[in-house]
Amino acid sequence: MSHPFYVFGSYGFAAFMILAIIAWVWIDGRLRRRELAALEASGIRRRSQRAPEGETK
Repeated sequence: MSHPFYVFGSYGFAAFMILAIIAWVWIDGRLRRRELAALEASGIRRRSQRAPEGETK
């Protein structure tokens, strides 16, 4: 195994892993937004969201 092969292989592997993590976070974010939209559509609100006017706890 030559030295340049090791260096380029290491950089390639690191770049691949970074891209894989970015893709994973992006896909997971889209899935969480879909889940959140489904919960909000069913009437479940976030705790930080204000209640509509006239509605009490």
